[in-house]
Amino acid sequence: MHLQKAVYNAFEQLCSSLEQLTPMEYSMPCKTLHGNTIGQHVRHIIELFECLEKGYDIGVVNYEKRRRDPLIEADAVLAARLLRSIHDRLVRDNKSLVLEATYDPLSADTVTISTNYDREVAYNLEHTIHHMALIRVGLEEASRVRVPEEFGVASSTLKHRRQCAQ
Repeated sequence: MHLQKAVYNAFEQLCSSLEQLTPMEYSMPCKTLHGNTIGQHVRHIIELFECLEKGYDIGVVNYEKRRRDPLIEADAVLAARLLRSIHDRLVRDNKSLVLEATYDPLSADTVTISTNYDREVAYNLEHTIHHMALIRVGLEEASRVRVPEEFGVASSTLKHRRQCAQ
C-alpha cells in the first residue's frame, strides 16, 4: 500500500467519526483526555500536516511553529474538510528536508536533523494513528459514536493480531 493511501484510510476513518459528532461532543473537555477535547487532537493532526506542507516549499520543517487555530478545534465540519484537502495535496516528489526542533523547554537552542518528505509523511501518519487512539478514548466518553476496530491502531499491531488469531 502506498503511503498516501494509508494516510487517506486514516483520514477517512477520522472524518467518518467527526461527521457523526455534535458540535458539543467535538469540543467537550474529556476527563479521560485530561480536559482536552476531541477537537484539540484533530487540530493537532491537521496542523502537523500543514507544517510539513509549508516546510516542503522552503525545505525546513518545524512542527513547533504550528498555528494552534481554535476554529479547527471547535468545528468538526471544517476539520473534516481540511483533512480531505490536505490529503489531496499530499502527493509530492520526495526530497531532502531539514527538521528543526527545540527539545529542551528551558533552552532556545535549535536542533536540526536531516530528513526527507516521505519520512515526514510516515511520521505524521504514525502520529495521526497515535492521536486517533486518544480520540477513540474521547469518543467513548463524549459520544455514542462507534468506530471500526482498527481505528487508532497501528498497522503492525493489526497484522500481529491477525497472525495470533490464525
